[in-house]
Amino acid sequence: MTPFTATTANRSGHPGGSWSRRRIAPRTALARRVLATVLLAAAALTFGHAPARAQIVAIVNGEPITATDIAQRSKLLQLSTHKAPARQEVLDELIDDKLKVQLSKRYIAEVPKREIETAYAGIARRAGLTPQQFNAALKQSGIDVDALKARIHADFVWNQIVRGKFQGSLQVGEKDVAAALQSKNKQEATGYEYVLRPILLLVPKGSSTNILEARKREAESLRARFQNCDEGVRLAMALPDVAVRDTVRRLSADLPGPQREVLNNTPVGHLTPPDTTMTGVELFAVCSKEASSSETPTRREARDELYTERYNALSKKFLKELRAQALIELR
Repeated sequence: MTPFTATTANRSGHPGGSWSRRRIAPRTALARRVLATVLLAAAALTFGHAPARAQIVAIVNGEPITATDIAQRSKLLQLSTHKAPARQEVLDELIDDKLKVQLSKRYIAEVPKREIETAYAGIARRAGLTPQQFNAALKQSGIDVDALKARIHADFVWNQIVRGKFQGSLQVGEKDVAAALQSKNKQEATGYEYVLRPILLLVPKGSSTNILEARKREAESLRARFQNCDEGVRLAMALPDVAVRDTVRRLSADLPGPQREVLNNTPVGHLTPPDTTMTGVELFAVCSKEASSSETPTRREARDELYTERYNALSKKFLKELRAQALIELR
């Protein structure tokens, strides 16, 4: 059998006919011409309707930054700062992010997606929204969710790199804290250790405003009757759809100022004012509040300020070194 012979149906429909090279060649040529015509037509359709590629405005070590990237980051910055950023400022930030992520590939294993999602959910929560609501808000502002997650990713890996590389230089000693307090003439506020019982009045997801308001009224009613932790906790447990969580201990130095103020103003044995969360209405029973000498809010604040100053200085210097070594092409 020659290479052009095949067992197939002959022209009369009967199987088994053998076609010679001579008879099949004209058909093969015709088939090729038809195939070529179809491919050209398909190519014309494909390329004729393909979206235009985003304009490349810079290349950082072989990786592009596009006009779309600049537009998205500009909207993000404007959303957070409430003012339109300069184009060069945006471009510089995107270049820095490229360098951060590129360096991370040498030192850090693949960042788990859950880390980025957790950070994203935290931003949404601080905005008083669920991740889904935050997605919708970003979309309404013309911002791609991935643009924000890319920035979160760059900040996440950079923080790990700087803390690892400059661990010794970032340490803030007690003498440093004392000197900082003395230079600012700050008096140390009393620190406390709180013993708390979180109490959550559950509100099903998607509930109406009326249901949420009703649960708030229940929370206020419970707060009025709550006089001590032993009896008050039993009272809360008897209510429908209420979760009373295990005891937690918190130092005032570990808490943000507003939360610290709320706890300081709540007498022992009573409940904090209700606060709306994604899962319901939450209150905290203050079961104990004792002075603590381990760390005061004033010392923690001074320590955090010193750490931030050192981190920013080292980060800026290191990033400048990376830029000097990088191949950055502007277009």
